[in-house]
Amino acid sequence: MKDAALLASPLFRGATSEEIAAMLPCLGASPRRFARGERILRAGEPTRYMGLVLTGSVLTEHTDMQGAVTLLGPAEPGDIVGLARSGEVFAEAYACAPDELLLVDVVASEACEVLFLDAKRILTQCTNACEHHSRIIRNLVRTLAQKNLALSRRSLHTGPRTIRARLLSYLGEQAQRAGSRSFTIPFDRQQLADYLNVERSALSNELSKMQRDGLLTCRRSSFCLLCEF
Repeated sequence: MKDAALLASPLFRGATSEEIAAMLPCLGASPRRFARGERILRAGEPTRYMGLVLTGSVLTEHTDMQGAVTLLGPAEPGDIVGLARSGEVFAEAYACAPDELLLVDVVASEACEVLFLDAKRILTQCTNACEHHSRIIRNLVRTLAQKNLALSRRSLHTGPRTIRARLLSYLGEQAQRAGSRSFTIPFDRQQLADYLNVERSALSNELSKMQRDGLLTCRRSSFCLLCEF
């Protein structure tokens, strides 16, 4: 097992290496390696297992009927949309609702090792009703809530029809978080385009127009809003 990834995982927040090692058999933990491009979970199938990335990284994506691929996920600051790195968990919502079919595929973006955990065994306390198990349940609920809020924020910013409206929605939130009209966002241009679900070239063109219209100034990831937010 990769101790560093387990200790860094939000699922095991507050637990020591020894406590984690003692918990893993109770959680039905099973590691598996995947080659780059290999499918880990498949859309249209159910799962009772959530994954914890030990090494490498995985992508959550949706392929439509015409073959277009969209990366899905909350995208935390500085992250690539849909990417889960070492220590992060994926498919936990589906694992907690095992009758639901996956709407997405999970694919290895590089050679990786994943630790599968049985959600039923996580949610059902062991006969000892140990504090360690209770902590994992609390951590899981917290992780689900944080991802739900992040997805809600992204939905709010991708809801408007125009690129300008999406930018103003996102940049306005960032200004409020910073408590200032001047702030730095956690994305580069490509990541911002992915997050807002627009083409990078169209995003760059709209930012140039917004600067000409006196709405903002920007340089790389630094912005200054000149309009009300």
